Amino acid sequence: MSRRNRRIVAASLSVLTVAGLAACSSGTGGNTDGPATISLWTHAGGNDAELDVVNGIVEDFNASQDQYVAEVQDFPQDAYNDAVVAAASSNNLPCIVDVDGPNVANWAWAGYIQPMGLPEDAFEGQLEGTLGRVDGEVYAYGYFDVALAMYSRQSILDDAGVRVPTLEEPWTKDEFMDALAKIDGLKQYDYALDMGTGGTGEWISYGYSPQLQSFGGDLIDRSDFQSAEGALNGPEALEWAQWFRGLVDDGYMAQTSGEDSTADFVNGKSGLLFTGNWADTTVKDAFDDAVVLPPPDLGTGPKIGAGSWQWALAEGCEEADGAREYLEFAHDTKYFVQYGNAVGLIPATLDAATEIPAYAEGGENRIYLEMADQFAVVRPETPAYPFISSVFQKATSDILAGGDPQSILDKAVADIDRDIQQNGGYTS
Repeated sequence: MSRRNRRIVAASLSVLTVAGLAACSSGTGGNTDGPATISLWTHAGGNDAELDVVNGIVEDFNASQDQYVAEVQDFPQDAYNDAVVAAASSNNLPCIVDVDGPNVANWAWAGYIQPMGLPEDAFEGQLEGTLGRVDGEVYAYGYFDVALAMYSRQSILDDAGVRVPTLEEPWTKDEFMDALAKIDGLKQYDYALDMGTGGTGEWISYGYSPQLQSFGGDLIDRSDFQSAEGALNGPEALEWAQWFRGLVDDGYMAQTSGEDSTADFVNGKSGLLFTGNWADTTVKDAFDDAVVLPPPDLGTGPKIGAGSWQWALAEGCEEADGAREYLEFAHDTKYFVQYGNAVGLIPATLDAATEIPAYAEGGENRIYLEMADQFAVVRPETPAYPFISSVFQKATSDILAGGDPQSILDKAVADIDRDIQQNGGYTS
């Protein structure tokens, strides 16, 4: 399949709504007398804290040499992917793009991005989930990640007589179910557990596929990424589906939670909250006895998702050497520290973590870094992932609604395998 056709397929995975997008050349814009321009696109438009860091790195790079000038164009996150798809369709990509981690393989297959070309030792000490790898090559790196966790209050666990789980000794599945039963028995909460089941889109895959993986199933057979058979509809996956719906049947969680599960927890509607560490400040500000808990071991160890926004070298960049020079320059501990301080999320390198008190050894947020290091599973590194995710989202919603789990999972596998076959296995 040609890269042009691949781009058409990739575009079908994202509704194209951007009209009148201003052209942005990845070359020098015809100026051969001065420094070459390296255009850089980011999704951080509207996020002043993150955008300030990006602009600061660009200013430092431009001041450090006189051969290249990096220029930033920012987009609101909701419009960003469509902007990249539109630019790729017209062969008008910038030199550097940021990309959501689970989309790296798809963008590489579609011809949007190319191998970064930096030495492997440049990434020593970086959380693996913050690297976008395709066939073993690094295509992208990120400055931060997030971690899934559970939240409760020490007083709730004490009243229920429940052990506080630790990284070294997380709850087993039986302990987790026992904890839910005891919290439910307090008769103080609408539900013992809020897992954000009112969420939509990528949250479903990011939040719930690690639980599937903890049972021993997966979204696809990762040995060759050619089929979901056995991984998504085998006995382990079926056990996950029955357990997941069982939480609703037992009255422990809502089939469809409220719009803001963190607010509901803070307002006393649930005794346990399952979400990401973006809720940390809200929960800790509300309760002086807030506790952060690792996810339970549902059979094969605790699992959480991995992979947030990352930077990549676009295909067709006329100043690829300069873009690589920028990407190498920007991969500096001080910028990881700046990102960590600006966004408050997990710094992507261990060196940066030592310079951010909350994430250093003994810091109040260290647990998130350790979970990201120990428990994180990247979403399948295959160009088929956007389609896989959409299928899993539908299957999960149908399971929550009380549909037959085996039939739902079998259909999901059939849909995923058909997509892979129709796209020639997503091979080059």
